[in-house]
Amino acid sequence: MKNSKFVIDRFAKLIEQGIVSSKDITSEILSILKSKRDELVFKLKLTSKDEFEILSKRVEILEKKIEKIKLKKNPKSKRAKKL
Repeated sequence: MKNSKFVIDRFAKLIEQGIVSSKDITSEILSILKSKRDELVFKLKLTSKDEFEILSKRVEILEKKIEKIKLKKNPKSKRAKKL
């Protein structure tokens, strides 16, 4: 309800100011929606697609390093032959 009131108030201001060009109204609507999207992304602490890909590659590299360390720590043990 609060968000719809915000949008309606914006439309009312546009009409009051005499902006009747459809291009102006469209660009204003898009800027309002983009700002709301940015606020939501900031609140949810979301990452962009590029950031996500970089982070997933980093995790992949770290997992490989962990595997190498585990293999170095636990080499196959050799058993002594019984006489």
